[in-house]
Amino acid sequence: MKINFKKGKGLVPAIIQDDQTNKVLMLGYMNEETYQKTIETKLVTFYSRSRDEVWTKGETSGNYLHLVSISEDCDGDTLLLRVNPDGPVCHTGDDTCFGQENPDFSNFLQELEKIIADRRKNPSSSSYTNKLFEKGIAKIAQKVGEEATEVVIEAMRNNQDLLKEEISDLIYHLLVLMNDQGVSLNDINLVLKNRHSK
Repeated sequence: MKINFKKGKGLVPAIIQDDQTNKVLMLGYMNEETYQKTIETKLVTFYSRSRDEVWTKGETSGNYLHLVSISEDCDGDTLLLRVNPDGPVCHTGDDTCFGQENPDFSNFLQELEKIIADRRKNPSSSSYTNKLFEKGIAKIAQKVGEEATEVVIEAMRNNQDLLKEEISDLIYHLLVLMNDQGVSLNDINLVLKNRHSK
């Protein structure tokens, strides 16, 4: 569908959404020039109604919005841009222009994997992770089995709060088991990717 810039006197609203967290970050306006520039540069560019000028978000602050995708609504008069932000989006320093936090936990599993590896490399007597490693694979595997059972139980009870807790426990213990067995998240990603492509 072609975007109808005439409907809004040359401007269309552009909703900006974080591609990783799905959080709505801000609302701006685009004309044909800024729309084309955004597509060409992959940096989100708006038309400022108050300053009556074209501006690329981040050109002053360094907090650019890197375009991932752009689509229009059913009437062709509103845009949705999915982006990867370099930092806080609002000029006030907030993560979003709506005063909401926009934490990115997308890579936390990788961070947790590194923490577990570090615990094994630099043991601490007070670390639960180290106690698991000391007890060996039999205990680690037992914990994975126990947590998997708890996940099933809470799913059958339809208790989402406890289900989240038990899934978190299961994933943590799986990561410990993976480290013990020399298996990484990248290994698992590769297996899943190969299965998906078949």
